[in-house]
Amino acid sequence: MKRLLIIVALILGVASLSAQDFDQTFADKTLRIDYTFMGNSTDQFVALHGLEVTNNWWGRRINLTTVPLEGNGDLTLYDATTGDAIYKTSFSSLFQEWITTPEAASITKSFEFTILVPMPQRRAYAEVVLRDNTGKESRLRHTIDPQDRLIRNATNKTPVPHKYIHKGGDSKRAIDVVILAEGYTVDEMDTFMEDAMITASEILSYEPFKSHKEKFNFIAVASPSTDSNVSVPQDQAWRETAVGSNFLTFYMNRYLTSSNVYAMYDLTTNIPCEHLIILANTNTYGGGGIYNSYTLTTAHHRDFRPVVVHEFGHSFGGLGDEYFYDNADDNDEMHSLKHEPWEPNITTLVDFESKWADMVEKGIEIPTQVTPERTKNYTVGVYEGGGYRTKGIYRPTDVCRMRNNTAERFCPVCERALERVILHQAE
Repeated sequence: MKRLLIIVALILGVASLSAQDFDQTFADKTLRIDYTFMGNSTDQFVALHGLEVTNNWWGRRINLTTVPLEGNGDLTLYDATTGDAIYKTSFSSLFQEWITTPEAASITKSFEFTILVPMPQRRAYAEVVLRDNTGKESRLRHTIDPQDRLIRNATNKTPVPHKYIHKGGDSKRAIDVVILAEGYTVDEMDTFMEDAMITASEILSYEPFKSHKEKFNFIAVASPSTDSNVSVPQDQAWRETAVGSNFLTFYMNRYLTSSNVYAMYDLTTNIPCEHLIILANTNTYGGGGIYNSYTLTTAHHRDFRPVVVHEFGHSFGGLGDEYFYDNADDNDEMHSLKHEPWEPNITTLVDFESKWADMVEKGIEIPTQVTPERTKNYTVGVYEGGGYRTKGIYRPTDVCRMRNNTAERFCPVCERALERVILHQAE
């Protein structure tokens, strides 16, 4: 009993110290930083677009200077006087996917990206680092002065109508997931609210989210669109919607994304927000999920429920796709086989020890052969095929929510990775 009390005291002490460090370093405000990522397959650049401040910081107040995943990029805040790191976050972006496409070899493009950080009490530096799939870096460092009069003040902006559809805890300790309406007119908002409730319920029915329901809040934001449905360029159908999403991203029919990131965050101003899910009012199959950026998925296809969970696995947990295409090996540039991918659930075996080597039971061969028993039991191994390639990239199990819409769960490796993110963010 004495040992237990000591452990509890130590845990409380660490939690108290984290809160104290936050209060001494940051104001209870959110700083929105809008960036422009630009470049091509050869050169990439980062530019600062603008800054905005709102009241209240809804993000984590613990583990301020560590990240659970490397991502394709990160942002670190440094105290301008001491040079000490005071906050760090990691992410991926649509831009970093685009530079691996054939189009990026022939043209330069720019993409919007937004990062939310707590407002420093004192002058600080922000450093943004982008990495391509070989580890090559692009950087930008800029000053953040809390007294800067050109930081747009949005503290009095009226928030878009919204509603908690699941409240697990205090927003300053729980993880706030905003669900935006895309392609729903004013008259269709009741349908959106039903779809948002299905989204939250479905995600929370999967482990490890199910065991940590009290650490999540889901907030539905009634963001109306002028037109119903979303844009489908392959059908020459362009529509005016809340965040201007469209299919045919990178000329892939099913890839549904939006390049209007600033608009997404305009719709969440003064609403607790750490993660974004955007529901598209269409029955066409498709979607996309980008780590610490957003999930966008169609709400009225028959596979909506498993797909929204899959895409949230991308945007919340940074999980990679475990499926593959028979003809993709010669064309896929998303992953370099000479480097270990940062996603926690796929490997090139370049640095497998950093992945799930500790979860492979003794006697399991590498690469691992698929058998009916291993498939049924979600047996962890090293199965070839993943990250869109049949050869050279490996996945942890034969079936998983990150591979199959029919899978009943995330595999054990994905569940562990997701739980690590949850415990890193929520007290």
